[in-house]
Amino acid sequence: MSEFDHLDLDGHLLRLLLAVHEEGSITRAAQRLGVTQSAVSHLLDKLRAIVGDPLFVKSGRGIVATAQADLLAGRALVLLDELRAFSTAAGFEPARLTACFTVAANDLQRDLLVPALLRRLRAEAPGVTLRVIASGAPVPAMLREQACQLIITPRPPEGSDIMQKRLFEDHYRVYFDAECRAAPTSEADYLAAEHVSVLYEPLRRLDIDDWFVQRHVERRIVASVPGMAGLGALVRGGPWLATAPSLLIEGALRGLASAPVPLHTPAMPMYMAWHQRHQVDPIHRWLRTHLEAAVAATLAGTRHLS
Repeated sequence: MSEFDHLDLDGHLLRLLLAVHEEGSITRAAQRLGVTQSAVSHLLDKLRAIVGDPLFVKSGRGIVATAQADLLAGRALVLLDELRAFSTAAGFEPARLTACFTVAANDLQRDLLVPALLRRLRAEAPGVTLRVIASGAPVPAMLREQACQLIITPRPPEGSDIMQKRLFEDHYRVYFDAECRAAPTSEADYLAAEHVSVLYEPLRRLDIDDWFVQRHVERRIVASVPGMAGLGALVRGGPWLATAPSLLIEGALRGLASAPVPLHTPAMPMYMAWHQRHQVDPIHRWLRTHLEAAVAATLAGTRHLS
């Protein structure tokens, strides 16, 4: 009979299980948790003894989760949510909070908003850390399965259990290398040019590109990259145009010339999205409040918001 029972379980073991399950590596899980590999291995052995399953087995140079580990990871998410709610039932004190928030954001919102968000969170809660993952074309499962607690995106995933709030609205501009070409001054000039754009996996265009396609506006796309950060390298040194949010001139497209798009284009909204389970959670509300404040402070310092 095992010397362990269910009463030996605690939030640390549940968090460890999720870290190893999500990272697929003891080394990366240790880095994520800020502990040594030996500590992860020791606690993982304890968890194996409690549940009576190997949980993770070697596969090539890495490890893979057992079917039981997949099942327990889902239950661990629910239990950690309940533990968090239990601990904050009598009042939430940010200064005493120890937590890692996972935020999904692509390069525009990551570079524009996350630094200010981190500064605000850490000022009130020194025990809080942020983990930022790429959102790509976000899907509801990212929130339902808690791959992240918050998504910042212009195209929030849809679902009756998915909550959203608009953060701000930007407009599009045309970016180009002024040493290689002049700004397009008419619709005909714009459409005669060759363009570069973004194509998120799996084959999901930007909203502006979808808008052009739906209106049968034909542009010649000569190259695409999987994120906004790659546009600058394509545009520099060539005659190509990139149509992208104006706020990128503060980041990935800094140093390029830009001009208004010489035909009508829609605005680009930006949202935050979260799962309904977090709607009234005081910690999550605190996180969302600070994101909104970070947005306001960041955009107040820019000159490109429409």
